[in-house]
Amino acid sequence: MAAVPGSRHGRGEGVPINSPARHRSQTSENINLYFSERPFTPRAVMVRLILFAFVLGLLSACQSARPSDPKDLASARFFLEGADGVTGLKVVLPQSAVNLGVNPKPVLTEGDILDVELVQVDLGKCLMFQLRPAAARDFYRLSGTNQGRRLVLMIDDEAIGARRIDGAIMDGKIFIFIEKPDADLPALVTRLKRSSMEIQRELARKG
Repeated sequence: MAAVPGSRHGRGEGVPINSPARHRSQTSENINLYFSERPFTPRAVMVRLILFAFVLGLLSACQSARPSDPKDLASARFFLEGADGVTGLKVVLPQSAVNLGVNPKPVLTEGDILDVELVQVDLGKCLMFQLRPAAARDFYRLSGTNQGRRLVLMIDDEAIGARRIDGAIMDGKIFIFIEKPDADLPALVTRLKRSSMEIQRELARKG
């Protein structure tokens, strides 16, 4: 008795040609055939691992190259208090309401900052800015010749902290108290760190 196409005794085993079940069956057969023809020898396993690592690295690079949302970044700049009698940029600190006149040109910008950390000192929590080596050398000379004047930190064009320069800063580390609630500081540090990383990545890309 001849088998009837599409019946349980035929090749289709009662499954329509275009059905998902038939496609799954054919796909499974193709996969089994692929691996039966290509056994998992040590060399084959090594090649697959290398290809897998390459693909993961490529995906990671694409992800890291994606620009961050501007709201996740923070621009930090330091301004030097102007000399007596010199008219400059007027700023007001948010909590102490201290009025300061600073030189309009920043002495340190985003590209000078290598890292930012939230640290605990005797008087409370403050931010520690680590400068890049070249910026640290320049700031050492500037801090040595401007003792007694204040250094003002501005984040996204808002003055949020100031410290008096009491001596030459040799290690490129600037500790400064922030006139913001302590609860807001971790998120601020995260934004500053992300900005620093993006700038360093861009500088490395340009060489």
